Amino acid sequence: MEQRVLGRSGIKVSPMGLGCWAIGGQFYMDGKIDGYGQTDDKESIKAIHAALDLGVNFLDTSDAYGVGHSEAVIGEALEGRRNQAVIATKFGYLGNEATKTLCGYNLEPDYVERACDASLRRLRTDYIDLYQLHVWEVGISELDSVMDTLDRLVEIGKIRTYGWSTDLLSGIKLIAQNDNCSAIQQEFSIIKGDERIIGFCEDNNLASINRSPLAMGLLTGKFGKDTRVSNNDVRGSGYSWAKHIFVDGKPNEDAYRKLEAVRDIFTSEGRTLAQGALAWIWGKSNVTIPIPGFKSVKQVEENIRAMEFGPLTAKQMQELEDL
Repeated sequence: MEQRVLGRSGIKVSPMGLGCWAIGGQFYMDGKIDGYGQTDDKESIKAIHAALDLGVNFLDTSDAYGVGHSEAVIGEALEGRRNQAVIATKFGYLGNEATKTLCGYNLEPDYVERACDASLRRLRTDYIDLYQLHVWEVGISELDSVMDTLDRLVEIGKIRTYGWSTDLLSGIKLIAQNDNCSAIQQEFSIIKGDERIIGFCEDNNLASINRSPLAMGLLTGKFGKDTRVSNNDVRGSGYSWAKHIFVDGKPNEDAYRKLEAVRDIFTSEGRTLAQGALAWIWGKSNVTIPIPGFKSVKQVEENIRAMEFGPLTAKQMQELEDL
């Protein structure tokens, strides 16, 4: 597959990226685990190197993931290879690195600039390619202030472009008015996604970065309908925002039925389920850039092989729509 363009920025990226939430390790939000279990930093670094070697250059993270740890791992992995990567990170949430706890958010101009500087230090770089607002919903006055701050960071060269990780179309329409906005990150998979946002991105020259393209791992097929995930994992923590995928640590019944319905088409032509899930996203639009998560070299290699198959065909997409 050919590289895709990161919206108005003109930055070229691979058709998929690496979602770097899981490699941040364990951390807490609202008193609950917000990570994907224990991680091995050496394995994470090997996986990032494997991705770069196989043609994936886009890495998406946040200062919230592991309260800075994901960024630090990426910074170590990219030592001497920074020019091979396009780095996207996020800001907004307040975190205590000592206790690995997130506690509220701060969008004041001084804080945003300090957060940017802290991310630059952890990432061991002097610029961030894509800087994204991580807080889901903010007031109009707050957003105006944030955009002013981001425009200033573009002007002084600390960031190249910016975007927002949210599924709220009303807010997306506001930030998209600024020329320096190039990307919107939304949850998007065959389990859940707002196609209006995809259409808006197409109409306004924005990239659609797709988080949870594998529905928190459900679309890999590794969970049975009665599997129960530990509460030491974000999927078993009981977050209300995850109930369309996992309820009390078990796969949501409706989501699991969807998985079973699409299994045959997703695995056609020799694809794995995960590869089929990514192919479906590419089949939706050429502005989509899915960012599946990973914790191992094996997972990265499997996901990247999806690019060899390319998007699902128009016929397959229609069959899935009918289902």
